Amino acid sequence: MPTLVLLRHGQSQWNLENRFTGWWDVDLSEKGIAEARDAGRMLADKGYEFDRCFTSLQTRAIRTLHLVLHELQSLWLPVAKDWRLNERHYGGLTGLNKQEMIDRVGAEQVKIWRRSFDIPPPPLAADSPYQLAGDRRYKGIAIPDTESLKDTIARVLPYYEAEIAPVLKRGERVMVSAHGNSLRALEKHLSNIADGDIVGLEIPTGQPIVYELNDDLSVKDRFYLSER
Repeated sequence: MPTLVLLRHGQSQWNLENRFTGWWDVDLSEKGIAEARDAGRMLADKGYEFDRCFTSLQTRAIRTLHLVLHELQSLWLPVAKDWRLNERHYGGLTGLNKQEMIDRVGAEQVKIWRRSFDIPPPPLAADSPYQLAGDRRYKGIAIPDTESLKDTIARVLPYYEAEIAPVLKRGERVMVSAHGNSLRALEKHLSNIADGDIVGLEIPTGQPIVYELNDDLSVKDRFYLSER
C-alpha cells in the first residue's frame, strides 16, 4: 500500500515574528528545530520507514527533513529538491508583520490575501530587498512577483503528477517536507477539497499528515500521526 507523509516545516523565525515569508529563505526557530525532531521521533516510534523524500529549495523545509531523517537514522535516503514545492510567493507582503498589516488595511483584506483561492497579494516591488533575482538556486527560473493559492497549485500539481505519483505507484513510501500552501495544494488534490473550502484548511507546523493510498492513489485514509 503506497504511503505518503506530508510534513510542514517546523516553526520558522518569521513564523515566530508573525511575518509573511513566502519565498524568502528563513531558517527554523529553536521551537521549529524541536518540532522537527519531535516529528522524527514520532515517526520512528510508530515504525514508519521511507524510500524516497521530496522537499523545496527553502532552508526551513530542507532542514526540517534532515532533522526528521536524523531521528529515523535515514539520512542516506534519496531526496529530490525542487522550487515547485516552495511556499506561495507573498509578493509585496513579504517581510511585513501580519498584525501590522491588519491594523493598516483591515482583517478582511489580509484574510483575502492569505486564504482566498485565486486573489494574490500585491506584487513585490522591483527594488524590494526581498527580490531573489540574484539567488543562484533559481537560475533559469521565472521567479513570480506574487502568487495566489491557485497559482501555487498550478506548479505543485504537475510536479506531483510527474515526479511523486510515479514513485507512489511503485509502492514506495514517500515523505514530502514543504510549506503551508504547497501542502494545501497537495491536500486539495488528494482529498478533493473544493475551491471555497480550501480557505479554511490550516496545516500546523511539524505535524506529520499520513495518507494511506490505494494502488490508483485514491485515498484510503488520512490522519495526523499525533492522533493515532
